[in-house]
Amino acid sequence: MKITALRTAMVEIPIEPPLKTSIHQIGSVGCVLVFLDTDEGITGEGYAFTLSAERLDVIDALVKSLAHVVVGRDPFDVEAIWRGMWNDIHFVGRAGLTNFAMAAIDTACWDIVGKAMDKPLYKIFGGCRDKIKTYASGGLWLSLSIDELVVEAKGFIDQGFRAMKARLGKPCIEEDVERIAAVRAAIGSNIDLMADANQGLTVDHAIRLGRKLEAFNLVWFEEPVPTHDHEGHAMIAAVLDTPIASGETEYTHQGIKRMIDAKAADILMPDLQRMAGLTEFRKVAALAEAHDLPISPHIFSEQSLAIAGSAPNCTYLEYMPWFEPLYNETMAVEDGMVAMPDRPGVGFTFDMDAVERYRIG
Repeated sequence: MKITALRTAMVEIPIEPPLKTSIHQIGSVGCVLVFLDTDEGITGEGYAFTLSAERLDVIDALVKSLAHVVVGRDPFDVEAIWRGMWNDIHFVGRAGLTNFAMAAIDTACWDIVGKAMDKPLYKIFGGCRDKIKTYASGGLWLSLSIDELVVEAKGFIDQGFRAMKARLGKPCIEEDVERIAAVRAAIGSNIDLMADANQGLTVDHAIRLGRKLEAFNLVWFEEPVPTHDHEGHAMIAAVLDTPIASGETEYTHQGIKRMIDAKAADILMPDLQRMAGLTEFRKVAALAEAHDLPISPHIFSEQSLAIAGSAPNCTYLEYMPWFEPLYNETMAVEDGMVAMPDRPGVGFTFDMDAVERYRIG
């Protein structure tokens, strides 16, 4: 089998109403969809994304710039293709949008492998479970009032979720505490609750807030300070009983290893596109397991099921609904769990009518 062509499409999916975190204003997500065609009629699919459609054309150009490394290759030689792309981007940098481009292509290669073998990727990677706990991540935003938070939290329970994540980052600590208290009161003590500050706090602020939040039995306190501040993360983790989760903006195993060495997080949260694809993501999951650390993948819910179903140290899948409109298939939540897809490859295929509906550029 040979890869015969690399094709892309740029789309923008609106998010209504716009969302707010401690550092983001999010009105849409833009994606570069990648299609790898083969001489046996199998097409692999992947994507890279960014908030809004700004710089999407840069990602698209980076993906296309790697076509010469990919076209003509056997897609089963995934490691060799990944290494070829890694060497090709060396001069322009091995962190940033170059990784995004690699991830979309690498995921599409693995999608071909699964489709050719007629098996879901989590089985090919070595399945360890057929379903995993998930948490609702597409709500409880900083832009909501307390009354809106309560309504949305109860709605997640009605949808089958048994875990959910709320955002932090109000200027006043007591206001954040009041919001978490309201959500906890609304959902009760048997529903798992996480909190995410989106890197928007200082170390002192995070410690003072974290101490007050310990009364609410959080599963984790996510990204209290900027991701590069490993020392700050480690200081917070050392003094709080609530586990600290972080890592979604680290790049490849080198970035994750620096976090591990610094004891910067109790739970690691690798991101598929910053890991430069499933090839590297699998190694990062194994690296974390070697240090007795759990992982929970960041976004890319559909693609991350391949990791969630094959990495024993994966504890939760982040359920982010932003990209659902692009797919023919959906993820079903039952009693707080998502089942691994029994379809070959990634298990999710782009709905071409939706692609045309959201297409830009």
